Amino acid sequence: MKALILVGGFGTRLRPLTLSVPKPLVDFANKPMILHQIEALKEVGVTEVVLAINYQPEVMLNFLKEFETKIGITITCSQETEPLGTAGPLALARDKLVDGSGEPFFVLNSDVISEYPFAELVKFHKSHGGEATIMVTKVDEPSKYGVVVMEEETGKVERFVEKPKVFVGNKINAGIYLLNPSVLDLIELRPTSIEKEVFPKIAADQNLFAMVLPGFWMDIGQPKDYITGLRLYLDSIRKKSSAKLAIGSHFIGNVLVHETAVIGEGCLIGPDVAIGPGCVVESGVRLSRCTVMRGARVKNHACVSSSIIGWHSTVGQWARVENMTILGEDVHVGDEVYSNGGVVLPHKEIKSSILKPEIVM
Repeated sequence: MKALILVGGFGTRLRPLTLSVPKPLVDFANKPMILHQIEALKEVGVTEVVLAINYQPEVMLNFLKEFETKIGITITCSQETEPLGTAGPLALARDKLVDGSGEPFFVLNSDVISEYPFAELVKFHKSHGGEATIMVTKVDEPSKYGVVVMEEETGKVERFVEKPKVFVGNKINAGIYLLNPSVLDLIELRPTSIEKEVFPKIAADQNLFAMVLPGFWMDIGQPKDYITGLRLYLDSIRKKSSAKLAIGSHFIGNVLVHETAVIGEGCLIGPDVAIGPGCVVESGVRLSRCTVMRGARVKNHACVSSSIIGWHSTVGQWARVENMTILGEDVHVGDEVYSNGGVVLPHKEIKSSILKPEIVM
């Protein structure tokens, strides 16, 4: 089986992290976002992953080459010269996706994190005999999204309603699809939307089915949702393989610590924290609801909450970093400095406090 991951553009919503690497390579729970997807695809028997990309393909490929051999999967790029939306990339990658076997292929949105129940998806797709299956997830506020109206018993999709004013249902497109090769005949090589143009056509022919995604789902393409996604992800690890989580008197709730990270005396860490490879957390530090990325250092008695500390950054002694502060790569926050929602571009030194959310160039 094959899979196409829609990588797309510049990742502006996750800046300043995406100023250093393309968005799918930004770490999430101590490994690049896209690796969570590739590993889950490999597990269900996918042998080739195609990345649909229009920005920095060399960086992506060079980085993923080492994982090709490690995971044992072929990774190739299909590069757009102009943005082609969410369906155009399928037409562009047609030759890579169709091998004459007639097997369906996966399409994934690269920002989506979930438990990826791909085996169940394949089983459901083969059982209903339709042309395409989309995964849907239940949300509390459907009016912010495009809602999928479907038959509960069979999963057959009746129609789509964009940002409904009155309640029509609470299931939204989760950005995970399994499509028969015949779907490619419906897509032209031009900028086009799979959600607005292709799926409604298939639904009109009664050939589109939806499966409700079990477990959690999050689009982690922006900082607030990234932090929420981390909580949901760690929660699912707790249920499935809690041995991966840190244990000890200075951990509260779910905490993921890379084996090469060093943690000092008298810290209080958690809930919902990921500490990456080579990180140093000195004594008396308080961390909650945050990510500390590879090679970062949090100095004595600093406090970090609801924030993202980028690669090789430092947080000074007795500093306080909170309220969606995002430090890009190699940012240095001075001792006793306070950051309230500062978004700091790479390679900066912060010597005075940031009292209200702002971008620090």
